Amino acid sequence: QVQLVESGGGLVQAGDSLSLSCKASARTLNNYAMGWFRQAPGKEREFVSAISRSGLSTDYSDGVKGRFTISRDNTKNTVYLQMSNLKPEDTAVYYCAASGKNKYLYYGPKITEDYDYWGQGTQVTVSS
Repeated sequence: QVQLVESGGGLVQAGDSLSLSCKASARTLNNYAMGWFRQAPGKEREFVSAISRSGLSTDYSDGVKGRFTISRDNTKNTVYLQMSNLKPEDTAVYYCAASGKNKYLYYGPKITEDYDYWGQGTQVTVSS
């Protein structure tokens, strides 16, 4: 069982930056590909970004590419999401997720069904 705890959310203005963190309880976080998803009110949870177990491979949704950066520090059991040039449409609850599925050795999954563990989420609100 892996517990994930997100932090760093808040209320910011359009154009601002914000950094999210996800602390994992896993003894060896490098056994898991990690991802960030978000869910706005009335909408389905959507993929934001993923990172491979080693951190060498990253992926982003088209809507955040060039503005968000995912990274990980396996020595600290922590995954990060650096968000810049935030827009009102980025407003959502952001969730961290971990996948231990062996088919994701070298990249992170983009669908919710392929993640095994989820955090409780952190709210990000971007005002215009």
